[in-house]
Amino acid sequence: MCKVRLNRLAKGTSMLALLWNTSTSLRGCLRSHMPTNRVVDWLRTPGGTVWAIPVAVVAVPAYLFAMSICATLVERGGPGYLNCLVAIFAWNSIKFAGAGLWALVRSSTPWLERSSRHG
Repeated sequence: MCKVRLNRLAKGTSMLALLWNTSTSLRGCLRSHMPTNRVVDWLRTPGGTVWAIPVAVVAVPAYLFAMSICATLVERGGPGYLNCLVAIFAWNSIKFAGAGLWALVRSSTPWLERSSRHG
């Protein structure tokens, strides 16, 4: 009975390892080849943090506008594959909004540290 459990555990572990390896490979591929992921990665660097808020201010409304156009086209009988673009535009707007907020937090952290030391 114990041998059967170990055998099942080994099968489950190999499945988990397969899923883990597949997901890390897919993440690496998406990180290196998707242009918005590369831009967001650059915005997280010290040199890109300066540009994160202006890029977010421009990119988020642009992606939301593109998303609304595609959603309107689908609602009016357009092709269903535009729903994929709606999801991609929504996800990209969330990514850029998060990058802008993260840059705002990172830029305000030294100011908060200085004010807490002097106050």
